[in-house]
Amino acid sequence: MKSRNWTSKEKLQIVLEGIKEKTTVAELCNKYGVHQSQYYSWRTHLLEHGVKAFELNSLTKQSRRLEAENNRLKRIIGDLTVELKKND
Repeated sequence: MKSRNWTSKEKLQIVLEGIKEKTTVAELCNKYGVHQSQYYSWRTHLLEHGVKAFELNSLTKQSRRLEAENNRLKRIIGDLTVELKKND
């Protein structure tokens, strides 16, 4: 089979189609021109790292919380700097 670079979206589509089991892995791989070992490698990767897709929302919330805390601290530093300059 000819070597090809697959996008992440294409890999996911192929693996999900294989997981649905409407066709055999052999038929699926022939359809897309993918080696079966490559398909199983992609599937293993998805199953091992798929949880990250659900953690993304949690990381976004944490990022927003940290950004808000950072802005709050910057305001405090700014206020203290103004006070120090008034006292000079």
